[in-house]
Amino acid sequence: MPRHRYGREEKLAAVKRMLAGENVWELSRELRISRKMLYEWRGKYLGGGAAALRGPGQPRKLMRGEAPPDLDAALPLPSHAELAQARARIVELERKIGQQALDLDFFQQALRQVGDKHRPSDGPGAKPSTPSSRR
Repeated sequence: MPRHRYGREEKLAAVKRMLAGENVWELSRELRISRKMLYEWRGKYLGGGAAALRGPGQPRKLMRGEAPPDLDAALPLPSHAELAQARARIVELERKIGQQALDLDFFQQALRQVGDKHRPSDGPGAKPSTPSSRR
């Protein structure tokens, strides 16, 4: 059985129902579509309006006078100073992680040693678990 393909109007109607507070689980059952897909549609709608909810197989239409998106211009490149600062921060965080790993190993070993020395007593009047410090 082929899957139903939803057009822009159907997607927009579903998103508007979600935004109106309708139960997403019930809406997904009614439309026979996953909740994940409904949330994807909502995200596209919130990010780009109704135009972002294109129909199946349709390319995004450009508005009159709108130039095609330039991928290089969409992502500004960081400067040399910003890259150096980010690398320094990475080194600092890696050093902190290494120190935390060493601390964790130390405390785990110390806890094991304390646990080995402590023997539970068998009740009142039993021999103490550790030797007395009194001489």
